[in-house]
Amino acid sequence: MADENEEVVAEEQPKVTEEPGGVMDLNSALQGVLKRALVNQGVARGLRECAKALDRRQVHLCILAKDCDSAEYVRLVEALVAEHSIPIIQIAEGKQLGEWVGLCKLDREGNAKKVVKCSCAVIKDWGEQSEAKNFITEHLAKQS
Repeated sequence: MADENEEVVAEEQPKVTEEPGGVMDLNSALQGVLKRALVNQGVARGLRECAKALDRRQVHLCILAKDCDSAEYVRLVEALVAEHSIPIIQIAEGKQLGEWVGLCKLDREGNAKKVVKCSCAVIKDWGEQSEAKNFITEHLAKQS
């Protein structure tokens, strides 16, 4: 009977979880991937850095904030992404993206202070293989 219980436990494990107590969604997966990419110097932030990386085709993924102020900015990034057929993910707030890519100060408890808005970021190097990267690649495959 102990063998049957072990099989049931093995079937329940395939849930994609990285955070203790929660199932991974797109935002948490993006946050995890950006954190790993930052450690490996694989993130470009801002229009100038992103445009250079997109032109050189060094990019695996582009992340664009929907609340960007400049329409020309959005059109330029979308045109470069379409030209080189690079996947793009849009998120709601630039402040949130700025926090994820490290454009903020951290207090002693690790909470973000003085977060700077970021309208565009690109991932040039994924870093280590992770559940978050797998989740995002599966999400992008479903989109296309």
